[in-house]
Amino acid sequence: MDEGNRLSHAIVYVKLKDGVLDPQGSTIRRALENMGYRGIKDVRSGKVFEIAFEQDQGKKPEELIDEICRKLLTNPVIEKYNFEILK
Repeated sequence: MDEGNRLSHAIVYVKLKDGVLDPQGSTIRRALENMGYRGIKDVRSGKVFEIAFEQDQGKKPEELIDEICRKLLTNPVIEKYNFEILK
């Protein structure tokens, strides 16, 4: 990596769309109940990705991360995502 390039970081949050069954979340909710935690009505599972990248990719950082999310990190049929760019 060239010393002149600055690294940026993005955090991407991926979760199932509303209405999509979440068996992992249901299992976690039941386990919490069995452990004595009361009042937990729903648990939704998801994924978090931390991406470090060089700023000069020929695209704005937001465009780059959005493209990565659409092309690789998510299944757009059942998942939604959002992200934040950290400097």
